Amino acid sequence: MLLKVTAAGACHSDIAVMSWSADGFPYELPMTLGHEGVGTVAALGAGVTGVTEGDAVAVYGPWGCGTCLNCAAGKEYYCLRAAELGIHPPGLGAPGSMAEYMLVDDPRHLAPLGGLDPVAAVPLTDAALTPYHAIKPSLPKLVPGATAVVIGVGGLGHIAVQILRAMTTARIIALDVNEEKLSLARAVGAHETALSDEQAAAKIRELTDGRGAQAVFDFVGAQPTVETAGAVASVEADISIVGIGGGSLPVGFGFLPFEASVSAPYWGSRGEFHEALELARAGAISVHTETYSLDEAPHAYERLHDGQVNGRAVILPNG
Repeated sequence: MLLKVTAAGACHSDIAVMSWSADGFPYELPMTLGHEGVGTVAALGAGVTGVTEGDAVAVYGPWGCGTCLNCAAGKEYYCLRAAELGIHPPGLGAPGSMAEYMLVDDPRHLAPLGGLDPVAAVPLTDAALTPYHAIKPSLPKLVPGATAVVIGVGGLGHIAVQILRAMTTARIIALDVNEEKLSLARAVGAHETALSDEQAAAKIRELTDGRGAQAVFDFVGAQPTVETAGAVASVEADISIVGIGGGSLPVGFGFLPFEASVSAPYWGSRGEFHEALELARAGAISVHTETYSLDEAPHAYERLHDGQVNGRAVILPNG
């Protein structure tokens, strides 16, 4: 299927890809970035069913083979054969959405926008899907009286606050180094905010009467933030390190509270993709966006790199 791209999301993952050296670069060059994409179906290949020309659609990014055990469960982000078959997500090995047009291999990798605005919808394909996937397993622990901590209130983190607010009754504490982003966190539903610094763990312990948080979601993943995540976790807590800042957290007896678990989740399933879109359609989540033309994309990445984007940067290739 050929899509005329209406919006493409800019992500910190793109900056990581751009920072890799040419030696050992894992993808073929040249490569078009953009693993968040929405567009209008412009043309169909032979035998394609389930979509028609003119449909407004969102692209599910983590493509897999479609037939292995994980893909059969909708977990294409953990496809067992992707490496063997040379399958890559758009923008992360395959041509991405930061172009006027992009190719999508299979109708299962599309979902109807269903009336969602393309600019507001495009970050849902990663910046909402990823935190949704990270949060969903912790829902049984986020009961009344529980606390959830969100570290990093950027493109993913400010949506995570909204998902937690929509799906739990837990108290939400948001941390960031930027006062503007803490203001955004409060605006979208955080009950408490604090600077992400050396005093952050003590502040959260104080707010929770020493108990700590039942779930911690680190959307930065740098060494200082993962250490904060470990320091604020309660007994039996879930710690999800989503950010790719290179930090690590030791596990084992005595390193963390009893029965605390640590995970590094990645993207989300096709089913969760549709669920994240439904949350947006219900008005439970909305994305704070800044828009740029395709020519302005390098400037958008500079602002993103410098922490100046409040929310999510969206590129309009045909705008």
